[in-house]
Amino acid sequence: MNSEIIVASPEEEHLKAELEKRTDAETARIKRFLDMPDLSRTEGSPLKEIVDRAKKVKSLEGFDDIKIPEIVPARILFDLFNMPPGHPARSKSDTYYVDDENVLRTHDTVFWYYYLNQPEIKKRIENKETLGAICYGKVYRKDEIDRRHMNVFHQFGGWLIAPDDKRIITSDDLKNVLSEIATSIFGSTKFRFYDHNFPYTDPSYEMEAEINGQWIEMLGSGLVRKSVLANLGLTGYNGWAFGFGLERLAIASMELPDIRILWSKDPRVVKQLKLGQKFAEVSKYPQITRDISFIVGADFVPNNYFDLIRDIGGDLVEEVSLLDKYENPEKFGLGKISYTYRIVYRSNERTLLTEEISPLQEKITEETKKQFGAEIR
Repeated sequence: MNSEIIVASPEEEHLKAELEKRTDAETARIKRFLDMPDLSRTEGSPLKEIVDRAKKVKSLEGFDDIKIPEIVPARILFDLFNMPPGHPARSKSDTYYVDDENVLRTHDTVFWYYYLNQPEIKKRIENKETLGAICYGKVYRKDEIDRRHMNVFHQFGGWLIAPDDKRIITSDDLKNVLSEIATSIFGSTKFRFYDHNFPYTDPSYEMEAEINGQWIEMLGSGLVRKSVLANLGLTGYNGWAFGFGLERLAIASMELPDIRILWSKDPRVVKQLKLGQKFAEVSKYPQITRDISFIVGADFVPNNYFDLIRDIGGDLVEEVSLLDKYENPEKFGLGKISYTYRIVYRSNERTLLTEEISPLQEKITEETKKQFGAEIR
């Protein structure tokens, strides 16, 4: 019999209250991300349909369903999962920091920590029980802007752990579970595994599924590292774990041309978002492109700039691409770099007007000067 576990976090509530007192751009951004709906729990969303299908597989029967905080301590998210200080994932150019010690969760594997710290789970471990749990929801990472990436997305993860003296869980056990999940989501399909490397599993595997004639990277998985279990205060146990991005699977299943479609509220779009049904574009609305060139210091971080563009352009921005980057100390000064970006605006629901885009582009230009100390070329 599985149970639903909702982890209360007074620390998260306190941090959210502190965010309400701040007025800087990064705080406004973080609050907006936290306010976005969790599509893995939104009725009618194909992301929830993937979750529902995965939860129904026989291999996950009886697994606990845990919901964890979205703001978590960096020491838990990173240190305990073999990503020590200096690890690239901890960079402020990749991760949203709420303050110096707390971040928006970047991966759902952190649920292991919260799960093992539940009083009822501790009792079951004392009784040397085999334990299984799943977790799903939003995660947050700074990222580029294109039709396949958003900085707010959704993951689904699961793990099974057993006492060493009762059962040794193998890679074949894991692959059987993953094959069952893939079939539940995509129906009868081919899939394959290849070796990979993750900080919290060893050996580790990527799984690909053949969808519409193409091999699509589906998920990451592996046998849980004993060192990570030890970091979490658990010894004498072994197990498997997996995690996958829900958007990637939905895009593959419906052949979506743009990740933003998953967030659309246009009824013509929403009614088409059914797993296994190829999406037919409501209409291919024309794009509007604008270029921006500027000179900034060498400490300029592109991912932070993409956040600014998202703040202003919202879901009207389809893609941002780097056209040019170069240094010329004689022309620009020492330690200065020139960048040229192309911003592509396009709506999935209507034709954009120049009069609508021009003010957005002007605001991006002004904020580029203001926030990054840029000299516009």
